[in-house]
Amino acid sequence: MSIDLADRVRSLKPSATLAVSARSAELKAQGRDIIALGAGEPDFDTPEHIKEAARAAIDAGDTKYTLSDGTPALREAICRKLARQNGLDYEPSQVVVSNGAKHSLINVLLALVGPGDEVIVPAPYWVSYPDMVKLAQGVPVIIRAGIETGFKVTPEQLEAAITPQTRLLMLNSPSNPTGVCYSRADWERLGEVLRRHPRVAIASDDIYELIYWDEEPFSNIVMACPDLYERTVIVNGVSKGYAMTGWRIGYTAASPEITGAMKKIQGQMTSNASSISQAAAVAALDGDHGCVRDMVEVFRQRHDFVVERLNRGNGVRCLEAQGAFYAFPDVRGAIEALDGIDNDIELASHLIEGCGVALVPGTAFGSPGYLRLSYATAMEELEQAMDRLDQALSSGSATG
Repeated sequence: MSIDLADRVRSLKPSATLAVSARSAELKAQGRDIIALGAGEPDFDTPEHIKEAARAAIDAGDTKYTLSDGTPALREAICRKLARQNGLDYEPSQVVVSNGAKHSLINVLLALVGPGDEVIVPAPYWVSYPDMVKLAQGVPVIIRAGIETGFKVTPEQLEAAITPQTRLLMLNSPSNPTGVCYSRADWERLGEVLRRHPRVAIASDDIYELIYWDEEPFSNIVMACPDLYERTVIVNGVSKGYAMTGWRIGYTAASPEITGAMKKIQGQMTSNASSISQAAAVAALDGDHGCVRDMVEVFRQRHDFVVERLNRGNGVRCLEAQGAFYAFPDVRGAIEALDGIDNDIELASHLIEGCGVALVPGTAFGSPGYLRLSYATAMEELEQAMDRLDQALSSGSATG
């Protein structure tokens, strides 16, 4: 018996990052020695004071439904965070707590995007952005920014991409997959373009905000351009900065009009996020951030090691990042040098099958000719991985 599936499903692609993780697990189950550098997940444990807050919530019986948009305690903690770290003023009524930042992004798209509306997605992009736009019946418009422009979209590119159908601009800094961050000056230049197009809303995906080590303080577009406050939705969460990926807490902060729409959507789709996870998130946001600073320092050290090793040759070029835990090397030179390899997808397959290093092809991020490497793993494994990559890329052949 054949069942007709909805049209919205037919155009969707499976997550490339999850596919790499699944292939890594499959090969490991076969007894293969695989170094998995595909997952976007901190390898640290959730800090103890956060876990203790969850245990206390269980003991106190905080195991019931909460308000659909989140507990008052967490929404107040989010507002304190936004004021303290970002200098942004929001009321708890402007915050919606969701089941991870991915859920938050879906809320944004469903609230703002309708059939045929265009959504500008700078590439390299997080793999899910274009398909999430399609789920909202929108049209993803890709702006490509390669290593030559530092993986940053220029004002000229943004201006050229905006049409009367443009409804939303997706922004992500620090970036997944590049780790590159926009500076305050970058935001100001993009803001000049956006002021000429008042109908265009902005989604600022700040999920990697805390994993940041540049000398210039972190900023997002609202911090640099306060007049864009009403048009911008801040998207964030606790997954990356606090090593809480499995706790599934994301949130948005936006104007009352946009927030009201997202509350209605979430109320009909999922209702509230986990009550216990919300209690833990309060402890994360309000607690001591020494543990976060310690994690960031380790990520920075790994970044320095990986980027230096990638830039030693073999047709590979890698920019330094300012945050997140990814390297995004340009491997076009390596592809040209290897017999039997024609693109980044084939190269990624060759590396996992041939030398046991799992990376994600850049094509999945809208950037053919690149690979994403996650250094959210121990230095010992990173050293082994770099040695294996050096050997594989210097062989001159996919069978060498």
